[in-house]
Amino acid sequence: MQRREFITLLGGAAAGAWPFAANAQQPERVRRIGVILPAAASDLEFQTWVGAFLQALAQLGWTIGHNVRIDTRWATANPAEIRKQAAELVALAPDVILASGTSTVGPLLQVTRTVPIVFPTVVDPVGAGFVDSLARPGGNATGFLLFEYSLGGKWLELLKQIAPGVTRVAVFRDAATSGLGQFGAIQAVAPSLKLEVSPVNLRDAGEIERAIATFARSPNGGLILTGSGLSIFHHNLIIALAARHKLPAVYYERFFVAGGGLISYGPDRIDQFRRAAGYVDRILKGEKPADMPVQAPTKFQMVINLKTAKALGLTVPSTLLASADEVIE
Repeated sequence: MQRREFITLLGGAAAGAWPFAANAQQPERVRRIGVILPAAASDLEFQTWVGAFLQALAQLGWTIGHNVRIDTRWATANPAEIRKQAAELVALAPDVILASGTSTVGPLLQVTRTVPIVFPTVVDPVGAGFVDSLARPGGNATGFLLFEYSLGGKWLELLKQIAPGVTRVAVFRDAATSGLGQFGAIQAVAPSLKLEVSPVNLRDAGEIERAIATFARSPNGGLILTGSGLSIFHHNLIIALAARHKLPAVYYERFFVAGGGLISYGPDRIDQFRRAAGYVDRILKGEKPADMPVQAPTKFQMVINLKTAKALGLTVPSTLLASADEVIE
């Protein structure tokens, strides 16, 4: 299905809710689903992902205006706005809430420990305290991992493949969330690739700019950006700095490459949101989040930006191009 069709599916989602409608002959209870997203309503990537969620719900028999109502909150990436929208959404007493990412699940759990929450992507739900364990979440939240830590080794391998001259790698992480675990996985693979890796903590724009400028003073450097809310918040800055200092960089999500990054490898978010619809359906039919295991991704995608590779003076190996799911020219 094309992006335009997904956006059409959204319809009035950005406005907040669809109106109530009942079957006159045989009234059916209308269930209420809350959706909170750390993005603006104009964000095409999130529109596509939510479109996939709505399509999957429809395939499971949930018809907007007939047996389900959707209340959507586009909370942007601003923490204060997310907290405000989370509280407003919980006050509507939904049957279940779809919340994308740590930045939205955390504030929701500060407001409610009873309303079921399904997350299509969270980096480290155990480390963040959202669930007791992946197998037995134990609370009111469950869903899907953004990726497993072992994926960090794959990022390092890809960087060496696309930029063989790299010998030093700066790994940008959010130490307050799951950055430590991701860096550990990258660090474990580094010796076999003869690469020196060093962590750089994500905090504010000034610190990121200084860190990249300092790192770029020595030759043969490359970057890896690990997953976190801060990496999304600062993504335009990081992409611009990588280009300015001519540093090849590996990202965990397609939209970084669509925005000018070199290469990404990570889970297929459309698939994640579709699977989340299945969990929402099961909860609406009576299952408890506490008993529904947090699942790992099953589909991954690699995206390469050839224009960026050319600007960096890199020739992308044909084997890498052949295995890419998307090539941006």
